Amino acid sequence: MATALSIILGGLITILTAMGVEYLRLPVLSLAIEEPPLDLLGPDGKGKRRNLRLVLHNKSLPEFLQRSAALQCRGEITFHNLDGQVFFKKAMPIRWVSSPEPLANQIVDWQGNVQFHIRDFTRAAAESRIDVYPGENELLDVAVRFDGEPDCYGWNNDSYLYNWRNPSWKLPPGRYILKVVITSSGRKCVGKFRLINNVDNLAEFRLTNILPEDATKGL
Repeated sequence: MATALSIILGGLITILTAMGVEYLRLPVLSLAIEEPPLDLLGPDGKGKRRNLRLVLHNKSLPEFLQRSAALQCRGEITFHNLDGQVFFKKAMPIRWVSSPEPLANQIVDWQGNVQFHIRDFTRAAAESRIDVYPGENELLDVAVRFDGEPDCYGWNNDSYLYNWRNPSWKLPPGRYILKVVITSSGRKCVGKFRLINNVDNLAEFRLTNILPEDATKGL
């Protein structure tokens, strides 16, 4: 009897250990603000713009225990007023910075100025997904604002069709709460941030961490 119990107990310990190791190997994702923000030229090569982006990180493990990659990561962003009410009726699908732009070509004039882009429907129709390996980061776009313009715009693949100013994601001057949800293999990573757009200076257009009172808004 004792031998049988020892065998059963040993089997249970082995199973529980294997389950514990597999649990530890699951991806552990976190979101953070990219610092400093990305400042570039506008779509016509003139003027300035600021792109606000987030960093998704998959935490690594000690070398003797390799964490799994977060496969086929996809996500969406909802924009909220400071009272927690949604600003848009739907969530904005995210765009990973390293994914191909949904443009096949561009038409320029004799001076080299871009007149319009030709859309790559294959890329545009595909959901933006990416794998994030342990210890690595991937950037995702959030919003863009142009120098001399008070409004900002949520940024994803559709932005390329509207001269980078998609009216579907237009945000007037103000402060907003963002809820970002990343999904990978049935697991979710949720991040909440503030978008500061009630500023005149483009250099003050930014993302910040949420305030304590934002956590009570039921987002």
